Amino acid sequence: MAKSDYQKALKMGEKASRAAAARGESPCLAALDDFLRTADVLDEVNLGVMEIPLEQIVGTKTAGRRSSFAPNFMPLMDERSEFATKWINLIDYQLQEGVKDPIIAYEFMNRYYVLEGNKRVSVFKYLNAFSIEGEVRRIIPKRTSDPEVRIFYEYMTFYRHTQINYLRFSKEGGFAKLTEAVGIGPEDDWTEQQRQDFSSAYLKFSKAFEEKGGKKLDITMADAFLTYLGVFPYEEIEGKTEAEMKADVAKIWTEFPVVKASTEQTLLMDPEDGTAETSLFTRFFKSTGDKYLNVSFIYEYGIDESGWSYSHDLGRMHLEDVFGERIHTSAYSLMGHAEDLQRVVDTAVENGSRIIFTTSETMLSETLKAAVKYPGIKFLNCCVHRPHSLLRTYYGRMYEAKFLEGMIAGAMTENDRIVYAADYPIYGSIACINAFALGAAMTNPRALILLHWNCVEGMSLEEFARRNDISIISDVDAMRPGSKNRRYGLYELKKDSFRNLAVPIWNWGKFYEKILRDILAGSWNNAQTNSRPALSYWWGISGGIIDLIPSRHLPTGLLSLVNIIHDLFCNDNMHPFRGKIRSQDGTIYGEEDGFFSPEAVITMNWLCDNIVGSIPSIDEMNERAKEIVSIAGTLPETGEPG
Repeated sequence: MAKSDYQKALKMGEKASRAAAARGESPCLAALDDFLRTADVLDEVNLGVMEIPLEQIVGTKTAGRRSSFAPNFMPLMDERSEFATKWINLIDYQLQEGVKDPIIAYEFMNRYYVLEGNKRVSVFKYLNAFSIEGEVRRIIPKRTSDPEVRIFYEYMTFYRHTQINYLRFSKEGGFAKLTEAVGIGPEDDWTEQQRQDFSSAYLKFSKAFEEKGGKKLDITMADAFLTYLGVFPYEEIEGKTEAEMKADVAKIWTEFPVVKASTEQTLLMDPEDGTAETSLFTRFFKSTGDKYLNVSFIYEYGIDESGWSYSHDLGRMHLEDVFGERIHTSAYSLMGHAEDLQRVVDTAVENGSRIIFTTSETMLSETLKAAVKYPGIKFLNCCVHRPHSLLRTYYGRMYEAKFLEGMIAGAMTENDRIVYAADYPIYGSIACINAFALGAAMTNPRALILLHWNCVEGMSLEEFARRNDISIISDVDAMRPGSKNRRYGLYELKKDSFRNLAVPIWNWGKFYEKILRDILAGSWNNAQTNSRPALSYWWGISGGIIDLIPSRHLPTGLLSLVNIIHDLFCNDNMHPFRGKIRSQDGTIYGEEDGFFSPEAVITMNWLCDNIVGSIPSIDEMNERAKEIVSIAGTLPETGEPG
């Protein structure tokens, strides 16, 4: 029996070896010593004896044994060799008595390399065991900006609190998001019961995911589990059976490939060619049997208390003006209670809505659940950098308008100092701050931008400006409906005078009109393909969704310059983030004559060197800001060796 096992394992090893060679990779095991020759090592610590996940044992410590095994740890030595005899004896012993001696291994970057016990690992992997006992030493690399190193430091922090070593994420932030999803504080140590409950849920999900074909996807099991928890809350899955999880996985199967999709694959930077309106409604109504197109908008706050909600409601009214009686729109407000979204969606669907826009990133999670519940309804959520296959997201490149606004501010300041009032350090907002600073530097190389965070308790914006003797202020983008306060956009505030200089605007109506025309024309489904498993709209000035209205009282030369740059944006011939840019700490970002990628722009968490101030820590923010940042923040994660 054991001899036939070796023959089977040998065939598995030879197949894996040939496949690796065909990919241009080593046909044998990886050796940790080869990596350490070029690695910058900080420390080495003894972790003691633990259960090592076999899936994460990927190589041997030294090069001496590597040629005996294929990359999958199956044997490569002839079945008549001494090696084969020892392997056969070992599997016999394991099946009859059970091997109890721990192996000796090194952990490096959340992967394990065997110093003693390679054949034991080979046998255990052949038998599809989950883990093997081993004595482990951890090799810690020096902290760098390399994403893999950053992920490893996040893992060490997670491991210190949980003692869980079988999770591996492909992107930064995964461990923090998982901890939050499980409902345990980031600094809390997990109890033995919490570890057991998590392990049980994770194991059931793993089996369901693999049975569906998850191993064919280029994502880690931890990536997949976190995606699952984004739709089905942890507190609701603990009692689920494997069969129930299999049904859940099937419902959201298209979500999993999105994990590895690049930003470039998911982002639509400008409107694609549309279709003429002629006969669109006739074609749509014939195919659906509807009398009119029913569309719902859900706002986090009422339009009388939120400029953001009001701007979206203007977009809704634009649709009614454009399409007239052929469209019916409804508006709902959650009054700040995002958890009520499911009830509101139920009402909208009962009233016949076929398209639902949720207009804040705080509603993304609940919108995703609604999309699972109502697969026939088209859902879109207003946020950036959160692609999903079950719904689409949309936002605007406001940093383009901020660059133009910065140009005006740099030219109009009398003492080279400008105040920029920022709301939250979330995806996209840091790019707006930096674009404003770059625009100011374009017209005034001496300009300094002083940051004032509205989400941090302290002096008011006006007091901050007066204490720093600053009269040019970039404030909120829109005023509340009915408010008599004219302090929005870019303005000049002096002791006895006030005047607006420019106002960035959101043309949501342009976006909503284009989306509805795509749906009516039948091109909605065509845009989402295997190469684009999810779609996020991120339009700018060229797409008509973003604009800047400068005051006609600006100096003629300045107004002409702003209009020239504006026209360049309209023709996609202008990009604020181009070439090398120096940050506050002297780090150079970007390449000579190169453009920043959308990913680099959206996820910026550094500030230009002409900015005075810093990105606030989570502890400095008010409660509302903490909620927003936890959903769409850009604050860098930290983790210490251990």
